Amino acid sequence: MNESNGNRGQGWATVIVTLFVIAGSLIQFDPIRDVISDLFQGGINPMNIAILAVVIVVALILASAIRIVREYERGVIFRLGRLQGAKGPGLFFLIPVIDKMVKVSLRIITFDIPPQEVITQDNVTVSVNAVVLYRVIDPNAAITEVEDFYQATNQLAQTTLRSVCGQAELDELLADRDRLNQQLQQIIDQHTDPWGIKVRAVEIKDVRIPQDMQRSIARQAEAERERRAKIINADGEYQAAERLTEAAQVLQSQPASIQLRYLQTLLDITNEQTSTIIVPLPIELLKAFAGPTETGESQG
Repeated sequence: MNESNGNRGQGWATVIVTLFVIAGSLIQFDPIRDVISDLFQGGINPMNIAILAVVIVVALILASAIRIVREYERGVIFRLGRLQGAKGPGLFFLIPVIDKMVKVSLRIITFDIPPQEVITQDNVTVSVNAVVLYRVIDPNAAITEVEDFYQATNQLAQTTLRSVCGQAELDELLADRDRLNQQLQQIIDQHTDPWGIKVRAVEIKDVRIPQDMQRSIARQAEAERERRAKIINADGEYQAAERLTEAAQVLQSQPASIQLRYLQTLLDITNEQTSTIIVPLPIELLKAFAGPTETGESQG
């Protein structure tokens, strides 16, 4: 809207400047100079009025024939309703009444897709919005192939966003956006290519999910973290058991190492300033004081 107002203001400025230029040129002619002199002197007659009216009409027609197109614009010309092609940038003239021009901007256009209510493949209702960047590469097709390419692209982007997000699961919307962005760009660009429009990028901005689903996802993430913690803890216990088994095998192969280990333990206890001393007894010594086993009783 601001750009169209700017173009309209520039058009009026061009018309006014052109009128002054044409008026300055016409004053150089003696008949017109005489008419203006008669008007200022009070000598008004029908002939002078008719000449002045003709001059004003000619000036307006010539002013309307001048067009200025900026560097980032192109003017699509229609002559008696038939397409003549795109012109610009710069200054050029149109045939009054016969030629009509429509300006098209070649800059990249950005618009937001409003939030769309989508039901994902795993039956979760989410609200998704995105941004689309595109530009016109063929002004002739953009004007002749579609009535309003901006509105058509907007509506097509909304429909494609709902369709693509509806075919994906919630986890894909949250974690695999790059693939969905590329898929959206390819689909929209394929449909807008006949209109002379090139889609540069489509980016999903935000995915909003219900509060209940957010709590469920939080509980799922917490359970996943607990599962990993238990697995890590169990793996640590398993590795510790393996190391203890290897240590037991080493101590069993060298009986003197048990005595050395016992002396090292006593040294550690005395360093801690404690009066408690633990003296380990061999299992074989305790077996000597044990009663007869069930096997021995049965044999007796």
